[in-house]
Amino acid sequence: MNFWENPFIETAASFSVVVLCSIVFLSVFEIVTKYNNWEEIKKGNFSVAMATGGKIFGIANIFRFSIQHNDSLLEMMLWGLCGFVLLLMGYFIFEFLTPSFRIDKEIAQDNRAVGFIAMVISIGLSFVIGANIG
Repeated sequence: MNFWENPFIETAASFSVVVLCSIVFLSVFEIVTKYNNWEEIKKGNFSVAMATGGKIFGIANIFRFSIQHNDSLLEMMLWGLCGFVLLLMGYFIFEFLTPSFRIDKEIAQDNRAVGFIAMVISIGLSFVIGANIG
């Protein structure tokens, strides 16, 4: 058996890549939101925690599908990146479709209804995106 075909090595490699990609992708979300996610969470802003948790779940779920349907780390990373871009687009579409208020502003002000919807949108879109990963 080839070293890279060992299930333990494959799992450790996938885990490492997903953790690294998740950190990078969450950093991108941090840049595009108008509030500081981790500062708001530290202050107890539950809406930000829900929205961020939905993003974390969404990213992880997209990678779950990507790992399941791809044989190499490179393919898994590329499909994960593609899925993340779609998830990010979903965030911007959510902002665009709610012109009567600003999503980021409401979440920063701990509007839990908006934080919950943001979380559910991220989770829901991750299943739709993941189902289409080849």
